[in-house]
Amino acid sequence: MNYKEQANFLISNTEYGDETLRANMLKELEKKLSEDRPLNVYCGYDPTAVDLTLGHIITMRKLRDFQQLGHKVTFLIGGFTGLIGDPSDKDKKRPMLTREQLEKNSQEYTRQAYKILDPNLTNIRSNEEWLESISSQEFIKLCSHFTVAQFLERDNFAKRWKRQDPIYLSEFLYALMQGYDAVQLNADVQIGGSDQLFNLMAGRILQREFGQDPQVIITLPILVGTDGKLRMSKSTGNSIGLDELPNEMYGKIMSIPDIAVKNYFNLLTNINNEELNNLLDDVASKKLSKIDYKKKLAGLIITEIFSITEAEQAKEYFENTFQKGETPTDMVEFHLSQINNDERQLSRILNQAELPNGQKFAKSISEGRRLIEQNAISVNNKKITEDVNLKIGDEVRVGRFKFLRLID
Repeated sequence: MNYKEQANFLISNTEYGDETLRANMLKELEKKLSEDRPLNVYCGYDPTAVDLTLGHIITMRKLRDFQQLGHKVTFLIGGFTGLIGDPSDKDKKRPMLTREQLEKNSQEYTRQAYKILDPNLTNIRSNEEWLESISSQEFIKLCSHFTVAQFLERDNFAKRWKRQDPIYLSEFLYALMQGYDAVQLNADVQIGGSDQLFNLMAGRILQREFGQDPQVIITLPILVGTDGKLRMSKSTGNSIGLDELPNEMYGKIMSIPDIAVKNYFNLLTNINNEELNNLLDDVASKKLSKIDYKKKLAGLIITEIFSITEAEQAKEYFENTFQKGETPTDMVEFHLSQINNDERQLSRILNQAELPNGQKFAKSISEGRRLIEQNAISVNNKKITEDVNLKIGDEVRVGRFKFLRLID
């Protein structure tokens, strides 16, 4: 591709909410690409949860597009900004995490990122490298480039201001610190969700002040969660984790509302508009059933993240378990003989038994008890409402997609 073709390809599937801004970004991107050099491209990810989700891979897939065209890609972890948490998609203050939580989550993010990005071509950085050591004088100088009015114009802050809800200074400073990332990385391009527009523009402002050519900003649509309404988020319980097992991920994709399927095709697969429109026509004419339409989606996503073999196996598992109502023969097995008789309560075993990806069925004993209280667990095909002792031969179903068999 020549530089104009590259620019049009890289700016595809973006969402700015303003055609003039999109046209300006396309023009600036063409100019940078015409210089015939690798561009410095990055996207930031605050490690505010243990797992990345399918919502995160929208920006990661765009990073991969740049990677495959020979550009320099940085996966930036918000090791410092994560202490505050990005307020862009929130109408209330985020809870602040501890340094230990952020470090643990950061390690997980790095590992999971390589499911989408090429580890040999990806530069992993953390913004604590420069934000932790910034001096008071430098910080005050950064603050001098913005006004309070600029921040209060943000939609989520404006709503909170109108309701007289508190807005904390730390939240104001988030965009400032994220903008400084662009300066430190001397970024040519920054990628983010469409809700990140304010933060990305802050980077352009600061780059000009530091004598740098302002970055091109590429903003992408937001993926709705499994409820089909709210953005995908761990905190709202509507997410699909990038680190989930293929069978579980496939089942969750199959559970999304019909209205959200097109959104997932557009944002999480390489299917083009013509192919997608043909699929939609087939669904409308009943040539293709809605469930097979979703299976096509689930298969494409699982194939990209894992492999075509695991996608086919997940499809077979779904059909046998959920369409035919069969209990899977292939379950995780847990040896009861390795624990004492008085420690065989279901909640304890859920906290000890490991899934193939190394995660526990329940991250803690208390979480196991919560799952029981929420009627999310069956033992031998019977829903249970209280913690019980398990015995050899018992089969446990956790949620819809996880199965456990107790053996000697």
